[in-house]
Amino acid sequence: MQKRHLLAIAAIAVAGLSGFSAQAQTADMKKIRIGVEGAYPPFSEVGKDGKVMGFEIDLANAYCAEMKVACEMVQVDFDGLIPALQARKIDAIIASLSITPERQKAIAFSTPYYNTPARFVGKAGTKMDFTPAGLKGKKIGVQRGTIHETYAAAVFKDSDIKRYATQDQAFLDLKAGRIDLTLADLVAIDQGFLAKPDGKGFTLVGPVYDDVKYFGTGSGVGMRKADEKVLGKKFNDAIAAVSANGTFKKLNDKYFPYDLAPKK
Repeated sequence: MQKRHLLAIAAIAVAGLSGFSAQAQTADMKKIRIGVEGAYPPFSEVGKDGKVMGFEIDLANAYCAEMKVACEMVQVDFDGLIPALQARKIDAIIASLSITPERQKAIAFSTPYYNTPARFVGKAGTKMDFTPAGLKGKKIGVQRGTIHETYAAAVFKDSDIKRYATQDQAFLDLKAGRIDLTLADLVAIDQGFLAKPDGKGFTLVGPVYDDVKYFGTGSGVGMRKADEKVLGKKFNDAIAAVSANGTFKKLNDKYFPYDLAPKK
């Protein structure tokens, strides 16, 4: 839910250069290298065995099983995912990547496979006016390269925006009192912070944020535009099948007490 924003506009010019040969290669693909973050629990994180695990990892494996291809999970820093895709180091991205108009200039997307809003989290009992004027001077933590960073920078221009490499780092500074709030995905806050001991004494504050201009229409599988016709159809069919056969609900219920399925 880490519904996030990659600054990949520099890659737009590269997006259409793959051509027919890339599409042919995709059609014959027996193995798909999927870019994942591995630092966004419970969607993806590194387990004690050193392997990535989590809701989106399980989903990715389910999609690959439907497509009858092998999956290789490639861990990449979130803000490096689109550049890695354009450099052909990976073939697809499954990392809570929100489908936004800006990203669609650079890459193609599957249909959405989950959707959640953004929220602020702060100390329990926090009373603030959640307007640009009301948060003037407040220290707001965001993960670098995310839609939350984009929204905070655009809307809360008079706030002190603190940028972090991972959302967990923002949570740590929130706990330490170095920032007043952090803006992130609802589920990442709930499951990745509030449900843990570090989240004691903190709570969701302020309104729900779901402006499509900034937060998009849900998280989708990212891919190169040249691969959209073939690989995009494969993922769309797999997403539909995993939803229809109950696998999505089973995985959803394994990780979350609420429904993440996109609204029809």
